[in-house]
Amino acid sequence: MPPSCATTPMTNIRKILVPVDFPNPSLPVVRHAAALARQFRSEIVMLHVASPQSHAAGVPDGGSELAAWDMTAEIAKYADRSQDKDFAQELQRIVIHRVLATGDVANAIVYTAQTQKADLIMMPSHGHTFCEYLLGSVASKVLRDCECPIWTDTHVRESPFAELAIRHILCSVEFNQHDRKTLSWAARLAAEFGARLTLAHVTTGVEFWGPGGGYVNAKWKEALVEDASLRMSRLQQQMEIKVEVFIGSGEPPKVLCRAASQTKADLLITGCHPYAGRLRTHGYAIVCAVPVPVLSV
Repeated sequence: MPPSCATTPMTNIRKILVPVDFPNPSLPVVRHAAALARQFRSEIVMLHVASPQSHAAGVPDGGSELAAWDMTAEIAKYADRSQDKDFAQELQRIVIHRVLATGDVANAIVYTAQTQKADLIMMPSHGHTFCEYLLGSVASKVLRDCECPIWTDTHVRESPFAELAIRHILCSVEFNQHDRKTLSWAARLAAEFGARLTLAHVTTGVEFWGPGGGYVNAKWKEALVEDASLRMSRLQQQMEIKVEVFIGSGEPPKVLCRAASQTKADLLITGCHPYAGRLRTHGYAIVCAVPVPVLSV
């Protein structure tokens, strides 16, 4: 049975912000946003930040032509050229708002999220304008400056037919006050999609270097794992859930990558932004390293 969370309910996803690029919009992220919008009866805000590349692709420079430009129709045309005949149908019965902006990409995303009161940002992983999302300063700035949860995926297969499948959720916790919010998101999504939920915690590293190479301090590791297990049990009691647990030691990106692979997770949820802690420090590296979508709460 999927877990339920009796306290600290997840904020309802009323509005999803989806930055899109032209001439090659990311169909998977739009499709995933549409799936979540149908699940939670959300509205979608599609943001495009104009660039020389998008102007060359036919996006109007401004004025009345830009105001009349149908962003959603252009995405549907691109999907049709990609042999994705059902794409337009997936957007039916979903309220979609179009926002067109100019200037710095990261600033436009942060500003639009604030003014539109977005509950979730779902960011694509490729494109001309957004090519640095998950490769550099733009992703770091959005993760740092946006307070609403951010869905990223550096490893999405750019097949236009990619479906959103959430069967197993991995939720990373740090035993701090923010865990309640992170876990409530994980429990709610698991309940909505009928998914399994595994809690993960990464302790500090237990390796040290000595003559002949690296060594693991077995007693130290045992003490850290025992302490983490007890705190994990208390957290589940407080949140009134009972789920599987994964505890590892070392660098969070590497450990969470291994945990996602071992548990065959479809989604990792972390509390890595914009709050302090080890996950906050490693948040950008986690997004890049873990081979599944990452929801930073």
